Amino acid sequence: MDLSPTKKLKHIGIAGNIGAGKTSLCTQLAKHFNWEIHYEDTESNPYLNDFYYDMQRWSFNLQVYFLNSRFEQILEIQSGQKTTIQDRTIYEDAHIFAPNLHEMGLMHKRDFENYFNLFKIMMSTIKPPDLLIYIKASIPTLVSRIQARGRDYEGNMSLDYLKKLNNRYEQWIKTYKESPMVIVDADQLDFINRPEDMGLIIEKVNAQTTGLFNT
Repeated sequence: MDLSPTKKLKHIGIAGNIGAGKTSLCTQLAKHFNWEIHYEDTESNPYLNDFYYDMQRWSFNLQVYFLNSRFEQILEIQSGQKTTIQDRTIYEDAHIFAPNLHEMGLMHKRDFENYFNLFKIMMSTIKPPDLLIYIKASIPTLVSRIQARGRDYEGNMSLDYLKKLNNRYEQWIKTYKESPMVIVDADQLDFINRPEDMGLIIEKVNAQTTGLFNT
């Protein structure tokens, strides 16, 4: 990893489970630092609603769609000049969601292997983010935020599915070494409703960017 003083902070990735507050944190950080944003495609995604009604039928289609969408975003970020924050990383698609669906019997082995080979090919052509921000949240916090935003299709999500994802997130983040990282505890920091908590996160991000890129 190049930590030279001339390195520009270009790509910030936000990671976290469903309902962790990734989009809210992206929006507030981008506003504060004057960054561009690449949001996760949930509004125009043609598979998302069907997936929550029939996970086994649509799991492969959904995951390939997200993988492709994330990859296109990264190519745009890395070829551009502006600092951009990305709502969810490509790593989460391949290391959290797809293997979880496979483990739960909701994605066939051949589909998962095909998917993961595609991911590895993509990763050979791109660089990791310059900074990863991981939002850690307990199940009660996730459920509360999911209910508050009231997306119809998420009403069919099982608690077991959410718990399995959270366990995978905790295991993945322990081994993540690709980028410097800031961990945000969403159980302790209500950055959506408390400006003072958001200020603490901004301080953490400032400390990372200053320490890595301006010294």
